Amino acid sequence: MEPSAVIEEVKRSGLRGRGGAGFPTGTKWSFIPQNTGKPIYVVCNADESEPGTFNNRELIERDPHQL
Repeated sequence: MEPSAVIEEVKRSGLRGRGGAGFPTGTKWSFIPQNTGKPIYVVCNADESEPGTFNNRELIERDPHQL
């Protein structure tokens, strides 16, 4: 499955972020530049300060590279 197809599927699903604004995840992902030829990095928002969003806290503290 191509990245653009994954983004479209996520858009169709209606998946939203858990932040206060509930921003559509597919829309957010569509902002990511595709096929730029530049190095690829993974950026992980590990902020788990909201109630109920601490399911990965132990993993992040113990072995963040496992993510």
